[in-house]
Amino acid sequence: MLLADFGTSYCKLLDTELDTSPRVVPARSLGADFRADLATGHNGRRRAQAYVNELTALAWGGEALIDEPDFVLLDCGSRDIKFVRYAGGRLADMGWNAECGASMGFTIELLASHYHLDYQTLPVPERAFSVTCGVLGLSHIFDAVVEGNPEAVAVARFVKGIALNAYRFAGEPARLYLSGGLCDNPLFVASLPCQVAPLGRFVLLQGLLRARQRGAAAAPSSIRLESATEKR
Repeated sequence: MLLADFGTSYCKLLDTELDTSPRVVPARSLGADFRADLATGHNGRRRAQAYVNELTALAWGGEALIDEPDFVLLDCGSRDIKFVRYAGGRLADMGWNAECGASMGFTIELLASHYHLDYQTLPVPERAFSVTCGVLGLSHIFDAVVEGNPEAVAVARFVKGIALNAYRFAGEPARLYLSGGLCDNPLFVASLPCQVAPLGRFVLLQGLLRARQRGAAAAPSSIRLESATEKR
């Protein structure tokens, strides 16, 4: 069975019969007729026979990977942010922000390419920009550079502002499990003002594996497995 997390910028794929581990491919590299058996993600509905809501996949992935009754799991994608919170082993809260989190991961990646920066080497700045949107927050960088600040410092302050906004959105937990490509961005991770446990890019695929095993009836908090033909 081919499982897929169809993200905006990257797709995470796992063939349960052929692959020994998941793989990441650029979304633009997939042909128009590429289909999965079971999928989640922004473009999942039109590319799969069956679709799992992203919050469902995130929650199930958290259940599979986190052996704790109480936890907060935050997923930071290219175009949105979402979280689930468990208390006493049960789903207690969730949130999905595609407006204030708009193009967050995509913008961070774009800035590194535009300014030729390496997030592996950028230190965490003392101050952060007040950023609530990846797109609208770009003006802070441009203003800071015009004022004479180094480009690297301006971008680092932007990234820290993005991290703080995501942290507040998740409810400001003392310990935060992190999902998504930004797990590989040390500046973003270090900018979160709490203990962070990065889980990597394949949490939602783990959720699909659990969905495959359990089916729609066990979906947390009545979030359900959907036919890919259902309307959003």
